[in-house]
Amino acid sequence: MKYIQVDIHVKREGIEPVVCALLGIGITDTVVEDPADIDDLLEKENDYEWDYIDEEVLKLQEEEPKVTVFLEDDEDGREKLRSIHVAVEALKIEAEGGFFGENVDLGPLTVESSVEDDSLWKDNWKEYFKPKKVGRRIVVKPTWYDYEAAGDDLVIELDPGMAFGTGTHETTSLCLRLMEDYLKPGCKVLDVGCGSGILSIAGALLEASEVLGVEIDPVAVDIAQENIELNNVSGIARAQYGDLTRGINFRADMVVANLMADLVMMLSADVAKHLLPGGKYISSGILVEKRDLVAQAIRDCGFVIDEIREDGMWCAIVASLPEE
Repeated sequence: MKYIQVDIHVKREGIEPVVCALLGIGITDTVVEDPADIDDLLEKENDYEWDYIDEEVLKLQEEEPKVTVFLEDDEDGREKLRSIHVAVEALKIEAEGGFFGENVDLGPLTVESSVEDDSLWKDNWKEYFKPKKVGRRIVVKPTWYDYEAAGDDLVIELDPGMAFGTGTHETTSLCLRLMEDYLKPGCKVLDVGCGSGILSIAGALLEASEVLGVEIDPVAVDIAQENIELNNVSGIARAQYGDLTRGINFRADMVVANLMADLVMMLSADVAKHLLPGGKYISSGILVEKRDLVAQAIRDCGFVIDEIREDGMWCAIVASLPEE
């Protein structure tokens, strides 16, 4: 399906006048990109609970504001495009005449339009996801790629989707590599916040005897179960809706939790209740700057820290529950 994308370039002072001009010709659906919003967000950092802001978001600070409209690529859409050009030109004349105040600059008020094809986008994004070896043996590949396993490769088929976890992010790859190092064949694994199910699948491929993935998002549970079946490990692994802190009657030799620092600290006491003596607790999603804080919280729950492994700005912690 083709559509027309219309970008109107402005300064921040021009955003509201442009939106109002568009409303005047019956266009109510607009997308506003204002880099100054990023500055506002950063100034209010303490009002939000976040661990980081993606670098791609910060790059938006360098861009110019714009108002975007999407139109159908038909005669009606092209007529609306002509109306936009007329409305913006009238706005430019008003601005030059001082209608919005002396020395008020609304920006260039230029209109750029292009015909886009969303069917091409649906396919083009796939080229960014290719088979990737994330450990000594584990390879994650999208379903549309052919990949010939070499040697003792363990291949996980997984498509990017609504649930978190494709193996490309450091927090997930840290977990996968540590599971390769610490998971013993025949053990039971509990995957807390299983997301896409990638760690549950990895546990099954690494010869765990039973794997339970727990997730509080019902949509993610369905996706994880679909991925488990896609990888032919449903005889070992399963995903279910639930909260680790209640309603889960499962004790494991290994617990993996790729969450966030605050959640890891909050759940560690309950993890201890679901871990067999001598079992391993792998936690990830932890910023390096919070490493010591999280490690101490884990120790306070009765664990012994075995290893802290870093990858860029992230780290994962391996801890053991002492034998009784």
